[in-house]
Amino acid sequence: MKTQYIILSLIIFCNLSLQAQQVTIPIETQNSAVVLQTDNNKRLKIVYTGKSLKNSADYAGTEKVFLLNSQGAASNNNAFTVAGIDNNFTEPAIAVVHVDGNNSLDLLYKSHNITATADGAILTTITLKDPVYPFFVDLLYKTWKEEDIIEQWTSIYHEEKGEVILNKYASANLYLYNKDYYLTSYNGSWAREMQPVETHLRQGMHTIESRLGTRENLLTSPNFMLSLDGKATETTGTVMMGQIAWNGNFSLQFETDVYKNLHVVAGINPYQSVYHLKPNIPFETPRFVYTVSFEGVGKGSRNMQNWMRNHTLIDGKGDRLTLLNNWEATYFDFDQEELVALFKGANELGVDMFLLDDGWFANKYPRDHDRAGLGDWEPNHKKLPDGIPYLVKEAGKQGVKFGIWIEPEMINPRSELYEKHLDWVLRQDNRPEIYFRSQLVLDLTNPEVQDFVFGIVDNLFTENPELAFIKWDCNAPIFNGHSKYLEKKNVPQSHLYVEYTRGLEKVLKRVRQKYPKVPMMLCSGGGGRTDFSLFRFFTEFWPSDNTDPLERVFIQWNSSYYYPAMTMCNHVTNWSNKPLKYKVDVASMGKLGFDIKVNELSEADLAFCKNAVANYNQFKHTVWHGDIYRLMNPYDNDFASLMFVNDAKTEAVVFNYLTNWRYVAETTIRPIKLQGLDPSKKYKITEINLYENQREFIDPTVIYSGDFLMKVGINPMINLSRTSVVLKIQAI
Repeated sequence: MKTQYIILSLIIFCNLSLQAQQVTIPIETQNSAVVLQTDNNKRLKIVYTGKSLKNSADYAGTEKVFLLNSQGAASNNNAFTVAGIDNNFTEPAIAVVHVDGNNSLDLLYKSHNITATADGAILTTITLKDPVYPFFVDLLYKTWKEEDIIEQWTSIYHEEKGEVILNKYASANLYLYNKDYYLTSYNGSWAREMQPVETHLRQGMHTIESRLGTRENLLTSPNFMLSLDGKATETTGTVMMGQIAWNGNFSLQFETDVYKNLHVVAGINPYQSVYHLKPNIPFETPRFVYTVSFEGVGKGSRNMQNWMRNHTLIDGKGDRLTLLNNWEATYFDFDQEELVALFKGANELGVDMFLLDDGWFANKYPRDHDRAGLGDWEPNHKKLPDGIPYLVKEAGKQGVKFGIWIEPEMINPRSELYEKHLDWVLRQDNRPEIYFRSQLVLDLTNPEVQDFVFGIVDNLFTENPELAFIKWDCNAPIFNGHSKYLEKKNVPQSHLYVEYTRGLEKVLKRVRQKYPKVPMMLCSGGGGRTDFSLFRFFTEFWPSDNTDPLERVFIQWNSSYYYPAMTMCNHVTNWSNKPLKYKVDVASMGKLGFDIKVNELSEADLAFCKNAVANYNQFKHTVWHGDIYRLMNPYDNDFASLMFVNDAKTEAVVFNYLTNWRYVAETTIRPIKLQGLDPSKKYKITEINLYENQREFIDPTVIYSGDFLMKVGINPMINLSRTSVVLKIQAI
């Protein structure tokens, strides 16, 4: 009996000793948690993902409730999966070749620290080390408590005597203890951006990736939406939403394992990007940004948008400029007096700015079409004999600001720059050049090219201090991937894709250091660039060259899951035959612009546009800074309805659009239940943007309670004669 007591005591003592050595690290936001914990061998595991617990001490016990004992799957929940050891059968987050040629890796917990950052977040840094080699990986988690956002990335470094080859180097590795996963990703092409595809994930691998080098989300977006435990709706269910914030080749891998748990690996796409890492120089990966909502997709959207406005987006709490653009009015065919005549139209509309688009530059090879001139950034003497300063001055006389289009990363073979600096172009000497939209890409790995691209912006502002806006375009992917600069520096060509993106960021940092306030639009043949990393430098983006308002309802709807309305540039154009009111109403659901010849508008059309701009100026801050609620999904219904509500819940704007133009479309059958209002407040509803003598169906004298509007709703009376309806809601 005494021997049994001694043995039992030893077992208890050993268990207590092991527990004492165990390290538990919760990564928490206000509502969600990812919990990391060491095992008996100092391997760091992901032991819990889900709702945050009230008592942090309870996280230590979460590992015990999951039984992960399937043969060959003991490493599935490793915090950072590795290649090269036998007990890992899942997709690795990192794969290396050491200086001695060994391609194995093991990562054990070494230490961690938690600090508060100057911008109001909590940063957790966990250091892992190989027990055999002086090779380290820091796992970094930056949490934004109020917004329920986690940014996750890695820093990889070593102290070996030579270069370690990185074959794969992910930003994030996650392990989710849910089941029945539905992944929404976004595919498309030019003018068909952000087309959603839902995939029911079964056991195996599903990958979202880009290999274009630049314009990285022309065909595939870095955004994703992952419903956990079955399909989420706008207001119910558990959903993870986010993106890999990298303006280059990316990869998102979703692997459902034998337990029906989900393993996620996200980061730079290792496609042709083997990286040779020198000792004591950390390789920092891009941020993987995500939120988890337990209240449906709508809450996830509001998390992402609030985080962007508060912490990432340039001037996220400020204003945006409404504008008149000349592109669809003139294309390449204009002169300076024709442009000056358009300034008057901007003044008549009441917009803030005139934007001069493509075609204003180059002389030896004039930019009269898209096949020549890119790279030669001097004003065309024939079109603009008095240069850009004259236009800025004339715009000012009309009371409007002046902005300009550039595409500084690209070059046409028919250009003086190509003739003088062929070594600045990404191209293969011994192969035919491959063009995309008659363009090649400049080599931004080269510091001289970085200086040149920065100089394009700097020269414009030096000559024109009152310049108010830059539209930065990027239309060509990298088809001719070879860098003369890397070749001369004896740097492997497999560094090209990574160093190009880093080179672009260096240029943009210089621009923002010298010109911190100027608004800049991301444009890339439409929505080809929308990753969060670039919104540190840009105030807005162009979602698509497709300005058909019906198509824009869907494109802007899908973009709204991830981006605030103030970032989305929406223009009224002549693209389609939809009513002018429909076009203006759709464009008002973001940052409003016009791309028309104002002097060709009828008297009634001009009066409507001027009134719509005046209305927009009254409600734009609610759209730009308010919470979004998507009420009726156009993919499931014959019309779309969404609303924006200000923080005080005293004002809201509801946009309603017909999307099925058949007579049998179901639109006016039942009311729409609103969201986000204060149930105890009283509200009046006014229909705005009425065209000429259009009848108002909403009685502005009726007072509603917020409770009524959210439980019973309001019928906007959408039909073939009222194809778009904008409602302004104000608290009494």
